[in-house]
Amino acid sequence: MNVLIVEDEKSLALEIADFLKSHNFLCDLAFTGTDASEKIAINLYDFVLLDLGLPDYNGLDLIKEAQNSNTEASFIIITARGAVEDKVKGLDLGADDYLAKPFALTELLSRINAVARRKFKVTGTDIALGEFTVQIQARKMFCNGVEADLTKKEFDLLLYLLLNKNVVLTRHQLYEHIWGNILDDQYDSNFIDVHIKNLRKKLNGHAPTPWLETVRGVGYRVSIEEKEQ
Repeated sequence: MNVLIVEDEKSLALEIADFLKSHNFLCDLAFTGTDASEKIAINLYDFVLLDLGLPDYNGLDLIKEAQNSNTEASFIIITARGAVEDKVKGLDLGADDYLAKPFALTELLSRINAVARRKFKVTGTDIALGEFTVQIQARKMFCNGVEADLTKKEFDLLLYLLLNKNVVLTRHQLYEHIWGNILDDQYDSNFIDVHIKNLRKKLNGHAPTPWLETVRGVGYRVSIEEKEQ
C-alpha cells in the first residue's frame, strides 16, 4: 500500500519510511505542509501519517483537503501534542487514529493494520477465494493446501484487488497503489495487463479463477459473494 509520511523531523520520517518499506509498504515523504498538500492533490494514498506540528501549515487542514482530492486515504495523526482538543479535532475531521510521540514503530504498524482491517472489512487473517486461501499476515496463497508461487508484486496486486473486493479498480489506481506514484507520460496501462495475465496463468495452473474479472475498458475486479468470507 501507498503511504505518505508528513513529518518535519527528517530523521524520524526516514526511520518510519525504512521500517514500513521493510513491511512491504510504498512510502512518500513530505517534510513541510506545503509539500504534503501538493502530493495529496495529485497522488493516491492508502494512508497518510500526519504530524500536526508542521512549521508552515496547520496539519488539520490537510485532512480537509484530502476529503476533496484523496478520499481513499486514511489518516493516522502522529504528533507530540497531547492536548485532548487536538485529538478530538483530528478525529472529528475524519482521522482514523491518533498516536502520540514517542511511539514504537511496531505499535504504528499495528495501528495501520487495524485501520486497514476496518477500512476493508477484513475480519480474519485468512480469506477464502474459491478454492484458494489467502493468508494475509504470512503473505501466502494456497490452493487445496498447495502454495501458489507468486512474486511479491503479484501477491500485492492480488491482495489489493481482494481488499477492494467487488470494486472495479482502474489500471492507473492499481499502478499507483502497488508500484508507486507516476507521471502521466510515464504511465503504460499494458504494464498492469501483463501482470494480471501472468497472475492468472499461475493461479489457473491450480484451479479456475472466475472471480478475477476483467472489466473491459476500465480495469479489474475480484468478485466475491459475502458468504465466502
